[in-house]
Amino acid sequence: MQTQLNLGEAEARLAIDACVAELKKRGKAGVVAVGDSHGELLALWRTDGCGLPPIVIAQNKVYTAARVRGPSGDLGRNAQADGSDVHYHGDSRYVGWDGGAPVMYKGQCIGAVAVSGLSGVEDLEIANIGIAAILATLS
Repeated sequence: MQTQLNLGEAEARLAIDACVAELKKRGKAGVVAVGDSHGELLALWRTDGCGLPPIVIAQNKVYTAARVRGPSGDLGRNAQADGSDVHYHGDSRYVGWDGGAPVMYKGQCIGAVAVSGLSGVEDLEIANIGIAAILATLS
């Protein structure tokens, strides 16, 4: 028997609130997405002023980070380094842009948080703030 921990709506709300607060602090608009351990969407928030493309991109960053158990940008960098396509893995939802990261707890991926709409560096910084908010309640 295997037991898999998963984020729930309470943890998703923590991440959304922390990330949106940081977006507002920076005066930026973006999309925040939170997914379970399989990368399936638990919550999504689009701030005022954010365009439409980041909606799907944030969802796909969450999906990628949870499925590969690592930052979404790593998939893109690894594919670029070996000359392959990020879709080589057979899943068209995978993206290789920075901004999605897994939530790792007790050696397990319990979900992922992603941000889209800013630079990849800022997306990832803000996603990590959401992850820290979740982990602070689990310790």
